[in-house]
Amino acid sequence: MTPESLPTARRPLAKPREIAEYCGVPLATVYAWSSRGGGPRLIKVGRHLRARWDDVEKWLDAQTIAA
Repeated sequence: MTPESLPTARRPLAKPREIAEYCGVPLATVYAWSSRGGGPRLIKVGRHLRARWDDVEKWLDAQTIAA
């Protein structure tokens, strides 16, 4: 089997409430990220906001600061 023919495991997209809980911020902060920029990359699916969990993780990794 080639890597292209292997099935990919897909996780459900993250909802704003899940992102807020995971990041420990208010839900309004996630919506502010959407309207003002910042935060993980968000996807508009119809009228709903979603994010790939990998994008949330990458964004969090980029937020690491040196102590």
